[in-house]
Amino acid sequence: MSQTLQAIPARKGVAHRLRAGSLVKIINTHGSQVVDCWAFVLPDTQEFMSMEHSRAEISRITPRIGDSLFTNRRRPILTLIEDTSPGVHDTTLAACDVYRYQRLGAKGYHDNCADNLVSAMKAADVFLPAVPCPFNIWENSRVQPDFTQTIEPPLSKPGDYVILRAELDIVIVFSACPQDMLPCNGADCQPKDAHFVAF
Repeated sequence: MSQTLQAIPARKGVAHRLRAGSLVKIINTHGSQVVDCWAFVLPDTQEFMSMEHSRAEISRITPRIGDSLFTNRRRPILTLIEDTSPGVHDTTLAACDVYRYQRLGAKGYHDNCADNLVSAMKAADVFLPAVPCPFNIWENSRVQPDFTQTIEPPLSKPGDYVILRAELDIVIVFSACPQDMLPCNGADCQPKDAHFVAF
């Protein structure tokens, strides 16, 4: 398997096939970029990584090192092996989509993670059964004492990374979130490239 560093271009998505037991390192190159992550089992993509099933299985809303993320059939699909960031990630928020940006006041088409997933899976020639809730790597969503939820700039630093291990044969998809209307990707609201390497 190639160990070449590959870009996740700002505002865009990429797909990559992983064999069970292989690792992927996702790098927050600039420190402030949220990366939406999905995983679909091959060859049956009707089974996919599910945040609601993962939260129930690990009894947490954010995975820690050693935790697995689970499929909609309650099988481990990815395991968090290493994390050099403060460990602040999100499993509760849906991928941004055209409707999200319309509600925020965007005029015309706005790049979004849901469409990035669709495009990446099409480019990889893999059937997409649905747009599940992603594992939002480095997204700093916070539940307040009154149970409201806020989105704040990531706490990660340039070069921080996470390493995930594939527990099944999968296609994994990353989207460098295009959010530029909220501080999801830093106080400057500027989406940036991230990178990954599979090994």
